[in-house]
Amino acid sequence: MNLTLEQAQAALNAAKEKAQELDLKMNIALVDAGANLTAFARMDGAWLGSVDIAIKKARTARFFDMPTGDLGQASQPGGSLYNIEHSNGGLITFPGGIPIKDGNGKIIGAIGVSGSTVENDHTVAEAGMNAVK
Repeated sequence: MNLTLEQAQAALNAAKEKAQELDLKMNIALVDAGANLTAFARMDGAWLGSVDIAIKKARTARFFDMPTGDLGQASQPGGSLYNIEHSNGGLITFPGGIPIKDGNGKIIGAIGVSGSTVENDHTVAEAGMNAVK
């Protein structure tokens, strides 16, 4: 099962609404189960440098089936995954990327958000993730 375009658009809309509620300008990326970009939005005025980060957060979350912030904790100096961010053409290991599951708990894609603090990025990504049914 893959994240459908309809599901990706629902997640994108929910994430945009949350960003607007928080008065943030975000880049929001959705990937399917194969980590292929399915939907993307760059809100007016969002940082250009965050486009790539949002996409990489979504891909990282899908590649490792965990929130990017969790991967970041394991990749600190001395950690078992230290330097993992240099693999796969570059990963993002700070919050803002979250896997998306279907009703049976199977991962069907991921969302990545960038454009503010990592806490805000995660909050907006969570809103998008929660919109997928």
